[in-house]
Amino acid sequence: MVLIEQLAATLQGLAGPGIKRKELIAAVREKHPKASKKDIVRAAFYALTSAVDGDVERAQRLHDFALNERTAEEAEPIPTKRRKKDRRKDAQRSQRHVH
Repeated sequence: MVLIEQLAATLQGLAGPGIKRKELIAAVREKHPKASKKDIVRAAFYALTSAVDGDVERAQRLHDFALNERTAEEAEPIPTKRRKKDRRKDAQRSQRHVH
């Protein structure tokens, strides 16, 4: 497992102007192939809480990245399987009430 501090340092170095989130994840994974997406997002939040060397723009990019990735994971819908209604039970109930 990659240490979160190492990932945070890598993220701080790579978070440049115009870099997209998928590019940032790919760049981090080049340096840390065993890092999961979840670890990278956690490292981004960690990088925000640690010193960002006074670079407000870099902090904002890391913040946006971390929030977008976190909400993207939470927003994925859980697949549900719809059940078909058993029409035979309805028919049997209506026949019982008629007789």
